[in-house]
Amino acid sequence: MAERHVTIGWPEGLHARPASVFVRAAGAVGIPVTIAKAGGTPVNAASMLALLGLGAEAGEEVVLASDAEGADSALDRLARLVGEGLSELPPA
Repeated sequence: MAERHVTIGWPEGLHARPASVFVRAAGAVGIPVTIAKAGGTPVNAASMLALLGLGAEAGEEVVLASDAEGADSALDRLARLVGEGLSELPPA
């Protein structure tokens, strides 16, 4: 299982616009990915309702994980998106 621990870089946390950006990006990487607050229960990263249910705030650590083939590259891209608070998924 590949994992990335990342601190949320969006000032508004994973809410509203950043959550929408993240959910689209998680779906675009083409593999199943989970997200959890550090020490919390993982949820489907491509589900807006599950993501909003985390209540993840700016500066909190989240854990991205996947056991699919190609997970390392996909998680690196998603971790950069979250950590830097980007508006779109960075290129591979």
